[in-house]
Amino acid sequence: MPFITTPFPDLLVFEPKVFEDNRGYFFESYNQQVFSAEGVKINFVQDNQAKSSFGVVRGLHFQLNPHSQTKLLRVLSGEIIDAVVDIRKKSPTYGKAYTILLSAENKKQLLVPKGFAHGYSVISETAEVFYKCDEFYHKESEGGIAWNDPALQIDWQVPADKIIVSEKDKVYPLLENATHNFVFKG
Repeated sequence: MPFITTPFPDLLVFEPKVFEDNRGYFFESYNQQVFSAEGVKINFVQDNQAKSSFGVVRGLHFQLNPHSQTKLLRVLSGEIIDAVVDIRKKSPTYGKAYTILLSAENKKQLLVPKGFAHGYSVISETAEVFYKCDEFYHKESEGGIAWNDPALQIDWQVPADKIIVSEKDKVYPLLENATHNFVFKG
């Protein structure tokens, strides 16, 4: 089974089968039939790619309903600490954070469902991150949580004096003060 469950309902790690030989490697980063066979039926409509340097922290971002997004993330080069926070009211993991090392080397991908705030830090010299979304970007629905909310206890694995955060990400509120409209339907 290419999917690894996490302690968070609906949050999955996808580990593709990699074929390696003396020429290099090959793998299917996404195959709709494989995902559907595992009960993951998503219609992706937008692909995004970002390159960042060491110490960059992006997040924690989300889009409000009805424009919320499911994302499938992977790293094309470098390494990141990917972090998500369950912000679905009534979820057994509401307000808890999950982190995972995603890298070009391990080829793992994180399937982040609607109702999670998402972010990552770059722990290599640079990193290129690629992700698929099932909804289009909708500026008016942007939301976020403070990347450094002490209640979340996220270890970004970057020294405090090396962290680089955008002006927009610096002003997001703590989770307890954030406005969002997600409810767990488990």
